[in-house]
Amino acid sequence: MPESEPQENKSFVQLYTDGACRGNPGPGGWAYLLRHPQTGTEKEAAGGEALTTNNQMELQAVIQGLLALKRPTQVEVITDSTYVAKGSREWLPNWKKNDWRRREGKQWKPVKNEELWRQLDELLNKHSVHFTLVKGHAGHPENERCDELAVEAALKFQS
Repeated sequence: MPESEPQENKSFVQLYTDGACRGNPGPGGWAYLLRHPQTGTEKEAAGGEALTTNNQMELQAVIQGLLALKRPTQVEVITDSTYVAKGSREWLPNWKKNDWRRREGKQWKPVKNEELWRQLDELLNKHSVHFTLVKGHAGHPENERCDELAVEAALKFQS
């Protein structure tokens, strides 16, 4: 996954993301806040599923935020998900090299959430993405807003 400094020919945006799950698995929600610092414009979106996991919703938040971009863009993804940040930066290249498998002890196992990781990989190759990991539920305004939106989305699927 390419990580580079902002390039002059690409617009720069900040993508704040979060996922939530009421039970794991259970009803879940994802949300993002997309900010264009140069113009100050922002866009929020959220969605969810009736039966999902927290990791799937964390991935979906980043995927949906990147899908909202109309052209290749320099993106700083700000997330509280170590799974997404570390997976994108460190694990993804080896998963691809190992035919979407991961080592578990002495055995090879399929990558969990492979379909979402493949979709994210495609988007990471389209954009220049850098991940910034923040502590969740620690008063970070944009992370708190995304959490609020993701929880609201998850509650819509709770019976």
